[in-house]
Amino acid sequence: MAIGYAGGAGATRCCARAIGVLLCFITSFSAAAAQCDATGGARAAAGGLPDGMAPWWPSRYGRNDQIGTLNEITPAVVRAAATLVRRGVVVDLGRTLDDDTPKFPGRYWHQTIDVAPHFTNLRRPDAVGRGWGKNEINWITEIQSGTFQVGTQLDSIGHIQIGDRFYNGWRARDLVEAWGLKCFGMETVPPIVTRGVLVDIARFKDVKRLDAGYVITVPDVEGALKQQGVRIKSGDAVLFHTGWGSLWGADNTTFLAGEPGRAWLSCNGFTTGTSASPAPTPGATARCPVKIPSARFWFRRRCT
Repeated sequence: MAIGYAGGAGATRCCARAIGVLLCFITSFSAAAAQCDATGGARAAAGGLPDGMAPWWPSRYGRNDQIGTLNEITPAVVRAAATLVRRGVVVDLGRTLDDDTPKFPGRYWHQTIDVAPHFTNLRRPDAVGRGWGKNEINWITEIQSGTFQVGTQLDSIGHIQIGDRFYNGWRARDLVEAWGLKCFGMETVPPIVTRGVLVDIARFKDVKRLDAGYVITVPDVEGALKQQGVRIKSGDAVLFHTGWGSLWGADNTTFLAGEPGRAWLSCNGFTTGTSASPAPTPGATARCPVKIPSARFWFRRRCT
């Protein structure tokens, strides 16, 4: 089971109605959920956590749930989102992947092409002219190697752990295999069709780009939403504009050196979130000591 899906330009597309209202369609490999081992004996104990941290499992969506707050996207939420499309404008949020793509340390991406058929097809017994058969067909095949957690991507909830604990309390020793994870593969992520909200924090703060290390606060989010005349609801896909994406391809060193982040949504029940930052939350807070926004749909802890 792969735990991440990386795509180049066009990996994620949204239909925009206004700055604060978008309808997002994110395609996964399969809508079918894999079955995890329900026994999970190691989940009963509270070990494997940082000192002083209490277990946050089982999930409110069930002890064997694998998709977290994506459960908030109900048929009613999808129907309501579909009514928002007015102009049918498509905004491409994907980044092109290549060898120069900014990458988190230890990750890489390389792509080549196989043009051998342009030569081997000429040696087929039924080759005609410059290719195979009467149509003289040839083809080129892409060969890609690297880590999926680069560029624009959708991670499964299995991408992040706290200590050796996964979402819903599973431990690494129970799930990790050489070929992947027993649970939380990308095949468990359903297609996502929901209302999207773009929160333009850079505009609200009247800056081109937030500073590295800046933590987006609750007043920031509330102020930006008020400025835009938009409210966030459970099940929404929330996108943050921080301006950090302007560094992509222009100054990759600065892009990777730090980033602004958010410290809000993972404690407020919203379904998905993303930004142009490589690691959206720079630090923890007393209210939510651990943030998992990079998993794209929230690895939800109990926050009070």
